[in-house]
Amino acid sequence: MKDQVKEITSMEEDFAQWYTDIVKKAELVDYSSVKGCMILRPYGYAIWENIQRVMDERLKEKGHENVYMPMFIPESLLQKEKDHVEGFAPEVAWVTHGGEEKLAERLCVRPTSETLFCEHFSKIVQSYNDLPKLYNQWCSVVRWEKTTRPFLRTTEFLWQEGHTVHATAEESHAETIDILNLYAWFCEEYLAIPVIKGQKTEKEKFAGAKATYTIESLMHDGKALQTATSHNFGTNFTEAFDIKYLNKNGRWEHAHQTSWGMTTRTIGAIIMVHGDNNGLVLPPKIAPTQVIIIPIAQHKEGVLEKAATLQERIAKVARVKMDAGNKSPGWKFNEYEMKGIPIRVEIGPKDIENNQAVLVRRDTKQKEIVTLDALETRITELLQDIHESMFARAKAARDEKTYVAHSMEDMQKIADEKQGFIQAMWCGELACEERLKEELGVTSRCIPFEQVQHTTSCVCCQKEAKHMVYWGKAY
Repeated sequence: MKDQVKEITSMEEDFAQWYTDIVKKAELVDYSSVKGCMILRPYGYAIWENIQRVMDERLKEKGHENVYMPMFIPESLLQKEKDHVEGFAPEVAWVTHGGEEKLAERLCVRPTSETLFCEHFSKIVQSYNDLPKLYNQWCSVVRWEKTTRPFLRTTEFLWQEGHTVHATAEESHAETIDILNLYAWFCEEYLAIPVIKGQKTEKEKFAGAKATYTIESLMHDGKALQTATSHNFGTNFTEAFDIKYLNKNGRWEHAHQTSWGMTTRTIGAIIMVHGDNNGLVLPPKIAPTQVIIIPIAQHKEGVLEKAATLQERIAKVARVKMDAGNKSPGWKFNEYEMKGIPIRVEIGPKDIENNQAVLVRRDTKQKEIVTLDALETRITELLQDIHESMFARAKAARDEKTYVAHSMEDMQKIADEKQGFIQAMWCGELACEERLKEELGVTSRCIPFEQVQHTTSCVCCQKEAKHMVYWGKAY
């Protein structure tokens, strides 16, 4: 079968090459002629569409409306919030000419859209009756990355970015946390990826934010991935852009803002959390095809007709396709393993004679024979069981690779010899955070909401600790 479906580099041998092999051979992306940009092929885009569909429905249920902002931002507009422009300046792509003519003012290709939303909000928010404004945008953004990898870090990527305006600090904080909880729920309930919820340190927070909250997940190789973020801006942007409203007492107040986003990076997380040496392992709820039917000895009378009948039946409970192509069953088995389709249904002459089919689940490779009378019921049960099993395995793997450090020596040993999350106490001082990054190569991933006090002193300076922090090496 190795001649029919090209080998994937073993993840134990070279994890980076394994990842690249999968995104290419499973036909998720192709490289474009623009360095750092990827072509999302139909299969990869279908995964994003399923992610987008679920998130879009949930956001609309919460009262958010979709809008669309321009992709160009005038330089003068970007300059309005000092911390924000400084944070993004190294990654900004600039447009300097329109045709042959030099522009009077440079235009930045949006790295994010805060300034555009702020300018718009300053025009449409006048009274407390105008609030809250709950907006969301599906678009692409451009950040000029030095080192790129498909899905994880690309020059242009797809995302949703939410932007909301509220009357009070309490409302904006509640929105920030509510969205973070939505992201965590989505990752666990749809992607089968367990996450750690927490707050970013001052050093790691979004440029211009009052506070940044994050969900962090752990990849198979023990590196962390920031999977989504939610930012509370407070009045940092509304003061810079003069977004005021007349309150119920007839007084002008600055509004409070939030911003939050989830990107195509989530597809990279799916690959690196669940994938194996045979290819993708897709969570059933977002798999473009949940069931693939492979006719066995399809040249024999009645096999293709029976397979087509099964496809019609299964289509009522799952996303299903049938492969009646002229490749061998073995080639097809390998092909759809590579693509991570959750369930394979095999049906041949003997199966038809015995009123049965063979079901094979992608995550464990387990086979079972099921009577055709119970096919839809069993497929529905299996899809749910596959999701739960994938989540349980991912959580067990994360827990196994989560370590506790009580001293710099502990932390050094873990960072050098193992890969994973490191829980360690921290005093809250930037100097210690920077020292840990410089000397040990680890960054603060988040200050988790669920705090555990391992010791009373900072792992770095031994002064009184303020927080337990998740540290690690990250993508």
